[in-house]
Amino acid sequence: MSTSKRRTRRYHHGDLPAALLRTAGKILEKERLEALTLRTLARRTGVSHAAPYRHFRDRESLLAALAAEGFAMLGKAQREAAAAAGLRGMGEAYVRFALEQPQRFRLMFGGEVPIARHPALRDVAMHAFDALSGALAARVPEARGARDSSIAAWALVHGLAQLLLEERVDPAARGARSQAQFTSDVLATIRFAAGAAIQAPAGAAQSA
Repeated sequence: MSTSKRRTRRYHHGDLPAALLRTAGKILEKERLEALTLRTLARRTGVSHAAPYRHFRDRESLLAALAAEGFAMLGKAQREAAAAAGLRGMGEAYVRFALEQPQRFRLMFGGEVPIARHPALRDVAMHAFDALSGALAARVPEARGARDSSIAAWALVHGLAQLLLEERVDPAARGARSQAQFTSDVLATIRFAAGAAIQAPAGAAQSA
């Protein structure tokens, strides 16, 4: 039996899109974005060069699907963390995701894929942010305050994740703490933010 026939039979009854995304994710993390092409993906997955184009019309569509999958994974991790450890748990889950999947995280936020051109990616990304907004809304009753607090919280955890990814934190500042403990300690220092927002008068933002 020829190699092409063996490859065809291998995925005839399988979930080829899932297999392609799984292989693409491995290439992305191990070899970085530049190494990820549809031709390379086909070869690594064990299918014909034309097979990926049946599910992804071009490389950008593949990257959009990888980014969307990343946002779905991030959202799931944050929901599970919120159930176990509240808002700080959500922040820790965000940073942990970035450190465990740095190349996927960079793809999600690096501007390589124009989100406006990919509705499915835009929807799942917004859903991940809305989960954070919803968690904060329970503590910040006023709608605008909840939204602003969500952006502030996002900026904090995203900035911390980026600093750790790029190794911009002075080792002396981290000391002997693990990245997980350091992240937890840093996020613990801003617990006052939500409390201040709750105690602020409803018209404070407008009168300032």
